[in-house]
Amino acid sequence: MTQPRIFGIAGWKNSGKTGLMVRLVSEMTRRGYVVSTIKHAHHDFDIDKVGADSYRHREAGAHEVTIVSSTRFAIMHELRGAPEPSFEEVLARLAPCDLVLIEGYKREPIPKIEARRMDSANREPLAPSDPHIVAIAADHPVTDTDLSVFELDDTAAIADFVEKVTRLRG
Repeated sequence: MTQPRIFGIAGWKNSGKTGLMVRLVSEMTRRGYVVSTIKHAHHDFDIDKVGADSYRHREAGAHEVTIVSSTRFAIMHELRGAPEPSFEEVLARLAPCDLVLIEGYKREPIPKIEARRMDSANREPLAPSDPHIVAIAADHPVTDTDLSVFELDDTAAIADFVEKVTRLRG
């Protein structure tokens, strides 16, 4: 595989990013692409259960803990006070794939679609101040832009757009 194509989904909390992300992953894999994802969390998170062996390894001070089974493996890397890795460092750790979909990383200079929902606590548009936003997906009419606008749930049309922007398809 060649260098993966990268496309992001940006938006405020409760703007529909995760729902769109899940639908896009499903649609792009249905189309035959190998898709990986990166999600940026703005808070402490844990994928480990208290008391699990891997949790106990991390709590004991392990720098990296790898859990391996016949169906998956995961590597948890404890920063232990070190700075958060850069977007490029995270991207470099991924296995080869056709497309990397990014959720979050609002400020990265990658092509992205802005998710907007009326129920979002913050509805301030991101597109006017971010030249890397190439389209908007909303659950309401958007008329104050020259960008492509999609219904938030129109996954097939958004997937077609992602293929075009990333040049996965000519």
